[in-house]
Amino acid sequence: MSGAPDSKLDWIDAYLAHLTGVRQLSRHTVAAYARDLHALAGLVAEQPWTALDHHAVRRLTAKLHAQQLDPRSIARKLSSWRGFFNWLGEQLPLAANPVQGVRAPKQAKTLPRALSVDDAVQLVAPARPAAGTGGEPADLCNRAMFELLYSSGLRVSELAGLDLTPGKSSLGWIDQGNREVIVTGKGNKRRVVPVGAAALAALHAWLAVRPAPTDGSDALFVSTRGTRVSPRVIQQRLQQHGIAHGAPVHVHPHMLRHSFASHVLQSSGDLRAVQEMLGHASISSTQVYTALDFQHLAEVYDKAHPRAKVK
Repeated sequence: MSGAPDSKLDWIDAYLAHLTGVRQLSRHTVAAYARDLHALAGLVAEQPWTALDHHAVRRLTAKLHAQQLDPRSIARKLSSWRGFFNWLGEQLPLAANPVQGVRAPKQAKTLPRALSVDDAVQLVAPARPAAGTGGEPADLCNRAMFELLYSSGLRVSELAGLDLTPGKSSLGWIDQGNREVIVTGKGNKRRVVPVGAAALAALHAWLAVRPAPTDGSDALFVSTRGTRVSPRVIQQRLQQHGIAHGAPVHVHPHMLRHSFASHVLQSSGDLRAVQEMLGHASISSTQVYTALDFQHLAEVYDKAHPRAKVK
C-alpha cells in the first residue's frame, strides 16, 4: 500500500477516513467507531496490529466483562473491531481477523418499555387550547413532533431531519396529500410510513405558525432560535412534557417508537408490516415486539379470566 500509515493510530485514522469517504457513514457512526478503536489501541498498548491474535482479543473481552461493562457495549466494541480488522486485512498481510469468532458475554434479554394505548394517547394529545386561542408556537411544535413520533414510529434523528418540502439534500419530508412521511433511516435506506389523522391535524396547526428557519435550512421543526431542532432538544422537551402531564414512567422518543410498534402489532398481528414501517433490516429486530404483544395478552388474561389467579 503506497503511503501506508506508520502507527496504530494512523491506521485508525485511515479507516475512519474510509468509513466517511467510501462507505459514507454518518458522523455519529464514525465517531462511535473512533471511540471503540481508540479504546482498543489503549488496551493493546505498544503491541502492533499485526501481532494481535484471537486469544488476545478474548482476554481483552474478558477484561472488559470483569470491569462490569455492559454486554451490549462489549458486543458493539467487538463489532467495531471486527470491521476494522476486515479492512486492515486488505491493507496488510494479516494471518486472520483476530476478532472473528469472539463473542460478547450473554446478556439478559429485556423488553423495550412501551406505554399502554391510553397512556400514549394522553401523552401526545394533551388538552387543546381554550376556544379562541391558537396555542403557543412552541406547544404546537411539540404536539406535532410527539404525535408524529407515535403515529409513524420514527427515530428521533429521523424526526429532526425532516424538511418542509422535498429537496435535493432532504433526508425526509411530509407528503400531506398522501398522508405519508418519507424518511431516510439507518444505512441511508429510505422508507415511506403512513401518518395518522391526529398527527396530520397537529402538523397543520404547527405549520400555520411555523416561523421561517434562520439557519438557511428548510427544517420542518425549528427551535425557538429559528434553527433546526436537534434530537437532544426533542428528548428534553418530551421528558419535560411527560413530567408535566403526569406520565407513569420516564418517557423518551424511543419509547413512543416502541409503543407505536407494539400497538400496531397488537391490532394487526402483521409483523412484516411493522418491520417495514420501523425500517428494520432484519425481521429478528422486530420480533421482540411479539414478546410485548404476548405480555399485553397475558396482562389482559390475568385481569379478566376468572381462573387466571391461583387461590
